[in-house]
Amino acid sequence: MRRFARNAAVVFGVVFLALSIGAVGYHATDGLDWLDAYLNAAMILTGMGPLAPFRSSAAKVFGIFYSVFSGVVFLSMIAVLLGPLAQRFLHRFHLELYEDEPAPKPSSSSSSPLA
Repeated sequence: MRRFARNAAVVFGVVFLALSIGAVGYHATDGLDWLDAYLNAAMILTGMGPLAPFRSSAAKVFGIFYSVFSGVVFLSMIAVLLGPLAQRFLHRFHLELYEDEPAPKPSSSSSSPLA
């Protein structure tokens, strides 16, 4: 649980940073007010698409790069968030796999198993 909580804190920090980068970019390039800029950045960050139409070429170019950036960030953060849970699941599955069957003993013969 501590690893999950630590990863969740990192994920929320990175998502907030990515959201802020998008909001600043939309505010600077397209002149959106802060609420609309954050909303547009949040919609793109989650893969839903922009809400406000782009009025300038600079905003369109920023939107292209921010969309690619946010897609990578979002998918990476999902992996970071679910990593400890997946590791715990695989660890438990591995322990239960060998719990019922005894571990194989090493053979003392010098013959090759392929021979």
